[in-house]
Amino acid sequence: MSDESREPFKRLFFALDCAPAQRKAIAQWRSALQLRSGRPVPVENFHLTLKFLGAVAVAQIGDVCEAAAAVRTSAERLTVVLDRLDVWRRAGVLVLAPEQAPPALLRLVYDLEQAMLPFGLEDAPKEFRPHLTLARDYRAPVPESPTAPEFFLRADRFILFESHKGRYRPLAEWPLGTA
Repeated sequence: MSDESREPFKRLFFALDCAPAQRKAIAQWRSALQLRSGRPVPVENFHLTLKFLGAVAVAQIGDVCEAAAAVRTSAERLTVVLDRLDVWRRAGVLVLAPEQAPPALLRLVYDLEQAMLPFGLEDAPKEFRPHLTLARDYRAPVPESPTAPEFFLRADRFILFESHKGRYRPLAEWPLGTA
């Protein structure tokens, strides 16, 4: 076994966080759906993933943070309207997604992807589909909603999170509007 295979790593991703009041509103709306399928995502884990990095060597995290800090964003604040409830059958998830992704969000994701290229962390990049996961292992049709979703996820920073045993812990953050 090589030394490299024993190197400690962390599962990381970049995301926009949800404010506590927003989490609560989304959780209340989700409970009104009376879901009979899937495992609800814990409210404290609500976020919108920008870029999943996967397993990153602990020794590389400093360089990843340095590259993220070099990403320049024009929007001081990013607002993503989560106004569509959807089921992604292949992934088995129930999600809230924007009907229309804001150009500033798409630009931020593209710039993060470019900044992370030198690290070779992802084998085959996936198409970015902005969403907030409400439930996993979801195997039912899109549920009827008593009220249409319309949540405004507002972010003034993006965050590097560590995923560990079902919990997400922020490791670093960068302000938006650093053009």
